[in-house]
Amino acid sequence: ISGGGGALLLIPVTSWMIGAPAAPPVINLGTFISRPSRLYLFWQDIDWSLIKYYVPSAVIGAWLAALLFSRLEGSWIQILVGAFLISTVFQYRFGKVDKSFHMPKLGFLPLGFITAFISTLVGGLGPVLNPFYMNTGLQKEDLIATKTANSFFVGLAQIGSYAFFGVLSAQLWIYGLALGIGAIVGNVIGKRFLEGISVQQFRVLLILLMVVSGLVMIGQNILF
Repeated sequence: ISGGGGALLLIPVTSWMIGAPAAPPVINLGTFISRPSRLYLFWQDIDWSLIKYYVPSAVIGAWLAALLFSRLEGSWIQILVGAFLISTVFQYRFGKVDKSFHMPKLGFLPLGFITAFISTLVGGLGPVLNPFYMNTGLQKEDLIATKTANSFFVGLAQIGSYAFFGVLSAQLWIYGLALGIGAIVGNVIGKRFLEGISVQQFRVLLILLMVVSGLVMIGQNILF
């Protein structure tokens, strides 16, 4: 409904259930399994002109992050990202403006590398991309559609690299499959709800999700 963030909110819960080291590959696997259904639902709204900038560098970032997965501490990254997400409520004046800065399409080249790298390490950074998509003029269905297409191609690299470096065990594949099936149901229900809300309501929901996600990221790394 609000342009991603489900994977981010799953991080603390999944970490508690199966352990922090297993959470990133399971979350990325589960969300990847659900993406074909979302692609089908939003196919006609995809802005392919952004994908050609985002995907190539993002694939490189995902492979490098998988290589470093067991060697890098990601908590400080989540704190910085959380602060950025919370700041969006002020950038967009609580949803009253549709853009807060100019975002050229070429900017998605470095953005793809950075976000794919970090999300492969920590398990999800979906809301981080929302301000950048919004500042290219994307709203509602076209934002979710384009973001889903980018995430699908990055997901191929993430799952392939996890498997190549021996991160995904048989048990983690089962967890990821279960998560993916639930996410497919959520995609169908969310699509129907999205059709009934306005652009302004969508923007407010988007900002709310980013702020909540930011608080979750900071809280789980400072308080726990």
